Amino acid sequence: MTQPLRYAINVTLDGCVHHEAGLPPDAESMAFWTDELRRSDMLLYGRVTYELMEGAWRRPALGEWPDWMDASEVAFSEVMDPMRKVVASGTLDAVDWNAELVPGDVVEAVRRLKEEPGRGIALGGVKLPAALAAEGLIDDYTFVVHPVVAGRGPRLLDGIRDQIQLELVERREFRSGAIVQRYQPV
Repeated sequence: MTQPLRYAINVTLDGCVHHEAGLPPDAESMAFWTDELRRSDMLLYGRVTYELMEGAWRRPALGEWPDWMDASEVAFSEVMDPMRKVVASGTLDAVDWNAELVPGDVVEAVRRLKEEPGRGIALGGVKLPAALAAEGLIDDYTFVVHPVVAGRGPRLLDGIRDQIQLELVERREFRSGAIVQRYQPV
């Protein structure tokens, strides 16, 4: 039995997935994202997302979380920091932060990762998820849709050429007006 590959991301009403385009995080959304991390025991990112996450959520060398973090952000970091991370990159020579580089063909590497025992693989980013979706490798899509029109920025699953039929399996609303929509392939 394969472990599920779960793609989850914030997205604006016009499809922008830039990390600064939606509503600012609040305790409710951070608790949601922390729970999402707990559903898996591995993170899969491309280089850009890995570097972004490492810069924001890695425990500082001195061991203390920065003053800008509130309790919900510390809780998120406490879950993410020790997790196994797998990074798909053709430009990085090495990674750390409990991470390893994907060797060779990323599609085949992800197929192998899915065969490993585990609760699931949490997938983040923009370009890598589009490539894996095109290959039919994503088992669960979770979009937190923010009531914002960004007007510009990278778009959700941009580059997908063939239609992917999805079924809505969960929907819930945050107090902020953001809506969680979880889908699975039909």
